Amino acid sequence: MNSHRFNVLACDYDGTLATAGVVAAATVEALRRCVDSGRNLVLVTGRELPELLTICPEPKLFHWIVAENGGLLFQPSTGIETPLAPPPSVEFVATLERRGVEPCSIGKTIVSTRQPHETTVLESIRDLGLELQVIFNKGAVMVMPSGVNKATGLTAALAELGRLASETVAVGDAENDHALLENCGAGVAVANAVPLLKAHADWVTDGENGTGVQQLIARLLDTDLADLEPSLQRHSARASVS
Repeated sequence: MNSHRFNVLACDYDGTLATAGVVAAATVEALRRCVDSGRNLVLVTGRELPELLTICPEPKLFHWIVAENGGLLFQPSTGIETPLAPPPSVEFVATLERRGVEPCSIGKTIVSTRQPHETTVLESIRDLGLELQVIFNKGAVMVMPSGVNKATGLTAALAELGRLASETVAVGDAENDHALLENCGAGVAVANAVPLLKAHADWVTDGENGTGVQQLIARLLDTDLADLEPSLQRHSARASVS
């Protein structure tokens, strides 16, 4: 194995790697340089896998993809999908449709809609007595089994890689990236991230979206983030195990 301090880069997709769903060519090249350095790439996204694979350029650059906000693990090199949570309740989905929740997308483990349907979603969970959580992502409303999030999905990917959370740097932009950044050895927010995520990140890039990821990769390859050491001490206990 490589001797880098940070051997894994975990990236959110929308608003981080991608702008309006599109990843710039320069960002793809930066990701390739990261792989060429011997590091592992993990994509961690709230998107459902079929949609993601139609818009993500070169998904095989990623050693693993965590889709559905932690609910689904996918290995691009083999095409193998592994659900990390149970499927949505048929009764729950039917209730949302009956109550006029639209759009309503059903994944392997996730149900997704948009604001302002969060009240109807919460009322439906209460009325059916289900143990589900609602996660927000810049206007998106995602419903997941309790305890499933981007951090738990990344933990499954790291187990497959034989890597630790403490040797992982994560980068994101939205509310659903808090757990991801908090449970890694270093947490980075791009410049367009929501204010609270930026406030809790170890570093906020100057660039937005993919430009910020390019800056992170350049710094990672140049210094292995050694220059961030004072900020990283707070992660040492939390991310010491994966």
